[in-house]
Amino acid sequence: MASSSLPSISLPVNVFELNNILSLVLTLTITSILLANGAMAMAIPTTLDGPFKPVTIPLDESFRGNAIDLPDTDPRVQRTVEGFEPEQISVSLSSTHDSVWISWITGEFQIGNNLKPLDPKSVASVVRYGTLRSQLNRRATGHSLVYNQLYPFLGLQNYTSGIIHHVRLTGLKPDTLYHYQCGDPSIPAMSGAYCFRTMPDSSSTSYPSRIAIVGDVGLTYNTTSTVSHMISNRPDLILLVGDVTYANLYLTNGTGSDCYACSFANSPIHETYQPRWDYWGRYMQPVLSKVPIMVVEGNHEYEEQAENRTFIAYTSRFAFPSKESGSLSKFYYSFNAGGIHFIMLGAYVSFDKSGDQYKWLEEDLANVDREVTPWLVATWHAPWYSTYKAHYREAECMRVAMEDLLYKYGVDVVFNGHVHAYERSNRVYNYTLDPCGPVHITVGDGGNREKMAVPHADEPGNCPEPSTTPDKILGGGKFCGFNFTSGPAAGKFCWDRQPDYSAFRESSFGHGILEVKNKTHALWTWHRNQDFYEAAGDQIYIVRQPDLCPVQPEVMKL
Repeated sequence: MASSSLPSISLPVNVFELNNILSLVLTLTITSILLANGAMAMAIPTTLDGPFKPVTIPLDESFRGNAIDLPDTDPRVQRTVEGFEPEQISVSLSSTHDSVWISWITGEFQIGNNLKPLDPKSVASVVRYGTLRSQLNRRATGHSLVYNQLYPFLGLQNYTSGIIHHVRLTGLKPDTLYHYQCGDPSIPAMSGAYCFRTMPDSSSTSYPSRIAIVGDVGLTYNTTSTVSHMISNRPDLILLVGDVTYANLYLTNGTGSDCYACSFANSPIHETYQPRWDYWGRYMQPVLSKVPIMVVEGNHEYEEQAENRTFIAYTSRFAFPSKESGSLSKFYYSFNAGGIHFIMLGAYVSFDKSGDQYKWLEEDLANVDREVTPWLVATWHAPWYSTYKAHYREAECMRVAMEDLLYKYGVDVVFNGHVHAYERSNRVYNYTLDPCGPVHITVGDGGNREKMAVPHADEPGNCPEPSTTPDKILGGGKFCGFNFTSGPAAGKFCWDRQPDYSAFRESSFGHGILEVKNKTHALWTWHRNQDFYEAAGDQIYIVRQPDLCPVQPEVMKL
């Protein structure tokens, strides 16, 4: 993107069209050079070259990752502000380019007994902003809240948060750098100056340069490696596909374990150490105060407490464009980023065809104008097409309920987490290779404490017992994973080799970068933590074929 310090130049051709032309010329030039040198093997493959024969990269035994938590004494997770000065500052998008959310926390959290929550009304929620750092002459106000994590048993420590603020900025110009400060100017308690860049206007010729996709992050030394690699790629937007802090791997006294159920089998309720949310917010502030983040919930955000309340930290700490996108829930919403329409779905709320989420999804998809936003990307936490033993076919009920709808409207790419490894599928629909099906990509390898997933369900002795696969949170524990009825796996619950729909898989920590070049081509690159920053562990051009796979719009009133 152009630097904000450069003068405005009037061009006879739309700048994004010019970029696309230059990109195409560059691609053709590189291809010509490769052809001339007989080095076509070096060219980046495209989905048009597929379907690809399944590839599994053997586990690198020398690199198992450093799945050790950052200590709470690390300066990056400690509180460095005083009084009601803002901390844990982050930016998130609204449904369109002309609006963003600024979020932050003021005041200290409390953990223990006999807590007295802070009064949200005692500190104002104000953002001053503008296109010049020296002239923050626009002002917006928002709302604030405090949440509690309470337990119905003696000996467990309760938690009450600092004051969480969410302010929506409106009337913003596309692809423009804005500077801002947040806080309460009357105390005074304002933050330093930060900046963010808005998304490009929604059109078939304008796209964010780079979108980082990461999942199952946590706060370990693996996490720091992932974040460092991600920052080096200078993303314009971050998608976090669930499982944020892993606070629920800890007792309320801070004692942690890789396997909660194994270590704390006698715990009367699944506890969660909420300060880890604050540690994560502090650690991520240098990134998220500048680069917008969009999040979907994962199973580790469940966090049950008294009165069976769940997902309270998740729904309180992040701002979601639910209302702006016609959703009645913080668990599912949509937004545009240039010529991409993102659908963020909730795997841990009802997804049945008679439920609110399905009805909202149907209306949202029907109203997508593919002339304006050609790319349609869907995201939720638990994958439908993972071949690892961990969580194998766990989300089958969600797939049965929703896959037909996503296929009907031509979703191009699906991103998931949950499985702590990397996997990219061929284009697939209903377990069958299909040139009009989406590419499913699992990136649940962000670096959390639970370590990597390694065994595959298709390897001898690894196929799980079908009755053990449903998750009690996801779909209420219903069973939908019946044996396959046709193809190479007919009559079986698992394949006896890497399935045809699985194009590439590897157990390593990392993150991915999506670069949409134009209305038909997007470059996907997966980066492994153990590699040099610019190296690609997996790379492919995802190519849309709207003529082969037409989508008939059925405009519905939201």
